[in-house]
Amino acid sequence: MATLASVRDGLVAWVARRSITRWVMGRIGSRALSLLPDRALVPLKRDGVVPVPELERMRESGPIHRLPVPFGVRVWLVTGQDEAKKVLSDTDAFSNDYARLGAAVGRVEQTPGGLGFADPPDHTRLRKLLTPEFTMRRLARLVPRIDEIVTERLDAMEAAEGPVDLVQEFALPIPSLTICELLGVPYEDRARFQELAAARFDLFGGATQALGAISESLKYMEQIVRRERRNPGDGLIGMIIREHGDEVSDEELAGLADGVLTGGFDTTASMLALGAIVLMSDPEARARMADDDAAVGPVVEELLRHLTVVQVAFPRFAKHDMVIADTPIQEGDVVVVSLAAANREGLDKLDFDSARKVSQHLAFGYGAHRCVGAELARMELRAAYPALLRRFPHLRMADERPPFRTASIVHGVEALWVHTRP
Repeated sequence: MATLASVRDGLVAWVARRSITRWVMGRIGSRALSLLPDRALVPLKRDGVVPVPELERMRESGPIHRLPVPFGVRVWLVTGQDEAKKVLSDTDAFSNDYARLGAAVGRVEQTPGGLGFADPPDHTRLRKLLTPEFTMRRLARLVPRIDEIVTERLDAMEAAEGPVDLVQEFALPIPSLTICELLGVPYEDRARFQELAAARFDLFGGATQALGAISESLKYMEQIVRRERRNPGDGLIGMIIREHGDEVSDEELAGLADGVLTGGFDTTASMLALGAIVLMSDPEARARMADDDAAVGPVVEELLRHLTVVQVAFPRFAKHDMVIADTPIQEGDVVVVSLAAANREGLDKLDFDSARKVSQHLAFGYGAHRCVGAELARMELRAAYPALLRRFPHLRMADERPPFRTASIVHGVEALWVHTRP
């Protein structure tokens, strides 16, 4: 029987980072999960690449729902698009402050840093330091390197005998190499960071292991920051130090860098793998992506909307009593936005449509906490998908039912074996 303390530890681990790289709840078989009703896990489940039908039924029945979470914590799930935008953008009514999480579950830990657990004015100040490094003008310097990385991975796939695991050979290395290039972090350390990224959201090891992984990652980043202070390089960390110097502490900069590294790794890798599944199964979309340069951008946006790999936004905490969609919300309540549900509102059909012109979507969140690395992710996807399909016109899945994550904040697939030859 799970103790209250162990379940609380699990909840702390659940929201231990805004970067939400990976939380594979299906792997846990865990004591904590055994206490949560199935309805509470609906926002984290998928049927292949799409949300389970139960989530769509919830969305159709209303824009906000009480989730049956025990231990006296009131948790609300927002599924309506307008309501989602309201919650995600209203920093006066909702908080991302990590300390409020500790108060909600009866445990207070040192903040892991980064943008995700900061409220204005700290969040505003830190984001202003980071945002200029993610403009298209600054990111343009990475385009040649991204193209090189994609080509290198395609060469490795082509040289392989038999089926290839597209996750290991393509989806994971591309964002890993790109982010290390962006930050100026030694790429030889990537394996350890992938391990830490998984550990921080793997509740099988409990909150102690997850928080320990966060601590180790931040300590490493602090070493990088101190090194860059002495001799700033051309990466993001060095640029911020050169341009802002004493405006940001080593601890704050380490948190920002760690958030970029972990937040941009698993999400983009999941998009690359899941997007490949969709494209391989849709001849029309495949042709558009491979043969029409003008269609690449719009098809990528539809893939982002359709897949919404970050299924739920980081939980918000109500700062005061309020009403959302005629539903009373109390001060201290936890409000979680289903990005996957909100991205399906107002569509004439829910299926993927490569011809759909997506004017906007919430795949990168919304408001002050919208993903700062959105344009970098787009650059990687726009480079990788067409190159993959052009190099391997006969690309097809070797396993009709690959091992999808069972219930996770970031949806993905653990392996994706493909045939590259006719």
